[in-house]
Amino acid sequence: MISTSQQSPLSLGENHPEAVGLSTSEAAARLKQYGLNAVQTSKKSPIILFLRKFWGPIPWMLEITVLLELYLGKTTEGIIIGSLLLFNAGMSFFQEYHAQSALDLLRKKLSVQARVLRDGKWQLLPADHLVPGDVVHLRMGDLVPADSKLIAGQIQMDQSSLTGESEPVDGGPGQVAYAGVVIKRGEATAEVLATGSQTKFGKTAELVRSAKTASHLETVVFSIVKYLVIADVALALIVAVYSLLLQIPWHTILPFILILLVASVPVALPAMFTLATALGAAELARNGVLVSRLSAIEEAASMDVLASDKTGTLTENQLTLAAVKAYAPFSPDDVLRFAALASDEATQDPLDIAILRAAQQKRPDPSDQVIHFTPFEPEKKRSEALIRQPDGTVLNVMKGAPLTLAGLSGYGGAVEEEVREFAAKGFRVLAVAVGKEHERPDLAGLVGLQDAPRADSKDLIQSLMKSGIRVLMVTGDDAETAQAIARQVGISGPVCTAEKIKDSQNSGNVSCDIFAGVFPEDKIHLVQRLQQGGHVVGMTGDGVNDAPALKQAEVGIAVASATDVAKAAASLILTTPGLKNIVSAVKTSREIYQRMLTYTLNKIIKTFQIALFLSLGFILSGEFVITPLQIVLLLFANDFITMSIATDRVTASSKPDRWNVFSLMKIALILALPVLLLSFGFFYAAKILLHLPIEQLQTLMFVMLVFTGQANVYLVRERHHFWNSIPSRWMLIGTLLDIVLVSILATQGILLSAIPFILILIVLAVVVLYLFLVDRIKIKVFQTIHL
Repeated sequence: MISTSQQSPLSLGENHPEAVGLSTSEAAARLKQYGLNAVQTSKKSPIILFLRKFWGPIPWMLEITVLLELYLGKTTEGIIIGSLLLFNAGMSFFQEYHAQSALDLLRKKLSVQARVLRDGKWQLLPADHLVPGDVVHLRMGDLVPADSKLIAGQIQMDQSSLTGESEPVDGGPGQVAYAGVVIKRGEATAEVLATGSQTKFGKTAELVRSAKTASHLETVVFSIVKYLVIADVALALIVAVYSLLLQIPWHTILPFILILLVASVPVALPAMFTLATALGAAELARNGVLVSRLSAIEEAASMDVLASDKTGTLTENQLTLAAVKAYAPFSPDDVLRFAALASDEATQDPLDIAILRAAQQKRPDPSDQVIHFTPFEPEKKRSEALIRQPDGTVLNVMKGAPLTLAGLSGYGGAVEEEVREFAAKGFRVLAVAVGKEHERPDLAGLVGLQDAPRADSKDLIQSLMKSGIRVLMVTGDDAETAQAIARQVGISGPVCTAEKIKDSQNSGNVSCDIFAGVFPEDKIHLVQRLQQGGHVVGMTGDGVNDAPALKQAEVGIAVASATDVAKAAASLILTTPGLKNIVSAVKTSREIYQRMLTYTLNKIIKTFQIALFLSLGFILSGEFVITPLQIVLLLFANDFITMSIATDRVTASSKPDRWNVFSLMKIALILALPVLLLSFGFFYAAKILLHLPIEQLQTLMFVMLVFTGQANVYLVRERHHFWNSIPSRWMLIGTLLDIVLVSILATQGILLSAIPFILILIVLAVVVLYLFLVDRIKIKVFQTIHL
């Protein structure tokens, strides 16, 4: 935030002919014309967000069913289905309501205090009242409140929060200081050029707002529903035609057809996905990863490209001494000593701090006395210090641009070539010169500074590549620096510029793994290009400039040192330094995918079994094999009890997971056939051999459908034999509770016609035998059809 000190600005601002400022009336007119210096956004009401949970294919079907059930007088069934609808909506809403808003944080950053020249007087005003043409004064520590052209003074700006790059930028008259950057050194007077959404900062906010990514999870759910509904509508039409031929009353058959359609809709599927991802979010939080958008967990399992920002993400975002080259007769220690003498910690210049930190480890000579220090000046391209040595000799020590100091010293060596060699290694190069006062200095050597890669970056990238994820490096640095850093972290390949991203003919086809000279708008375009190529994209970053791309990517990852804006735009936020938790996030996401896959496959098998059994059973026997109420009870006994799959012990896959709904349908249909044969066999055996009345027969078939539903969970959770791994404790408890509760309902006649307990045991024994027999078929199916 801008300092609230009310000291008078430097006279350089007051005496400058351009620093006249605006009058109060002029400012008011411009405020009306340009609006507040703030990013405008609209907040959606929580009520609207909640009501949206009732809008979609699955809610529509359930809502229509509830209305028809109530119309036909089936109050119990209507209340139960309505409760399922509310449960789905409530769980999804409360899990996602806490998502943060990047635009709110951007607006908050602009709502600070600024020193403004109004009516010929310097005064402190809210920054959101600034208008183009205002004259402002900037000091060390200030946050620039609006895009402003410097008209007097010299400053050094930290633009890392905006550009993502750690090196400071010097500014003088004629240059622009962008909103959101921090003044690290100096003072300046500037004229406001743009405010609010017209600033570079504000345009980034607009990019964040416009950045949208489609939810693959919604597409998957819709595809599953589409296939199941098509199959069930066909069966419902067959049942309806059959009923017409037999002249069965519509008030009798309509509830059955309705409930048949309900049985085909995976009503608990959204709730299961939300629960699985919510539990995953809690697990990730324990591992140092916060989740702000639940869908990102599922997307992370499918992520096959990770575009990583360089500065502060793959690197430390802190300059360190990387290399020293000395020219005779000087030694490397001499070069570092002189470089430190030409530095001053008070400037808080990252270059000076890096050199001083390195020199401190060499134990500097305390006899060196600094007489006078001149900070770095953009015009001279160097800093200087006068040093008195113990013998009284005064040395003039310089540190600055290599070509400038080489010219001052008359050095005839190949400085340019050596500078290029340092730059090729990703170093920021400074030269050091020293000589007696008022004499030509000698070039002592070169100092190479580097924003070094994080210690874990290379291992992380290798782990991600082994997991089938392609890693790209994206940076605003030049090509040489980018390639040097990429080489150190294990990313190879050609370097592409921002022009490659903008190439419309290259849409969706991104062949480079290293991108240099990239601006904020280029990053979001890169993500969009990758998405157009069918990739599920992850993006890491830490600065304001990364926010649009973080929002656009399916998996936006903000590192621990990220700005609040970047964290708000991201869907995954790392709470510990570095990127080591990304690997665990991918692993956890893929485990969650396996759990959701098990639930979905089991649900599709169960849907095929129930739909075919009910419709064909009615056509073949002329009777309802189970009642509409029992079908609704099945939703609880199977769909919701088996949500304990969200806690199952699973093994993550070694490559990105993608939903293949068509393959899911094929596998489910094949595995549904054995259980369908078992259902019909059991129905006719009980009818012919046991001579059970239709009410008890319906209860027996209800129990059998519940037990086979549980058996199928254990059947499909393993690609090998079902006993190959131990399920979670909660899964086993859920299955046991399901069996016990259904057995109590069936034997005690609660909502069902009572049947003897011995029949329950027979059903249980037959289902266990079925599980062992079908297990071999399942293994063959999974080997033939790959998910």
